Amino acid sequence: MNYEKGWIMDRLRAFEVFVSVVNKGSLVQGAAALNTSPANVTRYLTELEGHLGTRLLNRSSRHLSLTESGEALYERSRAILEDVSEAEALATASSLKPRGRLRINAPVSFGVLHLAPLWPRFLAQYPEVELDVSLIDRVVDIVEEGFDLAIRISRSGSANLVARRLAVSHNIACAAPDYLAQHGTPRHPSDLAEHTCVINANSSMADEWLFSDAAGKPHKAVVRGRLRANNGDTARAAALAGQGIIWQPTFLIGADLKAGRLVRVLPEYSLPDIDILALYPSRRYLSAKVRVMVDFLADAFKATPAWDAT
Repeated sequence: MNYEKGWIMDRLRAFEVFVSVVNKGSLVQGAAALNTSPANVTRYLTELEGHLGTRLLNRSSRHLSLTESGEALYERSRAILEDVSEAEALATASSLKPRGRLRINAPVSFGVLHLAPLWPRFLAQYPEVELDVSLIDRVVDIVEEGFDLAIRISRSGSANLVARRLAVSHNIACAAPDYLAQHGTPRHPSDLAEHTCVINANSSMADEWLFSDAAGKPHKAVVRGRLRANNGDTARAAALAGQGIIWQPTFLIGADLKAGRLVRVLPEYSLPDIDILALYPSRRYLSAKVRVMVDFLADAFKATPAWDAT
């Protein structure tokens, strides 16, 4: 194989020309996409076929089609060019200007309450970025489903993703004053067995709530209830209506606690805190648009979050 000066760059250019012609379906349009002349495109294709010793394209005045060898080279060439582009982006990511569509996944309640107010400010700050926000409560595979970034409410990250903690939210057991006036206030986690609770179906603590006392000793409470919900807003609405005791993160119920619409129960016992995480694929370079979004969100939540402010 000839490694004379310029061989690698010439072959990369030849691959780029070949892929462009196939994508556009003609020599003329492929040349226009690369801002070069049809004569240059023809020269690159002829040299590439000569170097490989095989025909890649069946060409006529009106039609182009790939040969069997051309089909194989097209798939591999496209992958090579994507790898080269990614490597270049990795080297220059810190100086790239954020642009393009940014697909974000976030949980419904957190997305509505705490992310939606931030998007206009982000768009004003980065006018060349387009946001595509999907609010979904289920845990998505962000690589498989094509998301650039996910906001996840979790006590752990993911082995396959890079995680940056944006904030912490406390989980609080609480109920409406009317419910407590009618049914009494629990003094110990075991007292919850005598109460109606709203079950958080998304949690591993759905039917057994795990508290810790001031010394760190665990206290498990087996709970029951007439309503089981996989959405925090549903549980919150039930609690506000006096239908039972709930535990939910303060990002959802913080305003209700401050206003007295909900009252904390078992204040001497704590539930595990939960992290607000930004997740993105570790196998890909951190593009400028993802980088600035993660930094933007981290800055937005860097102080004591509003939901935990006194």
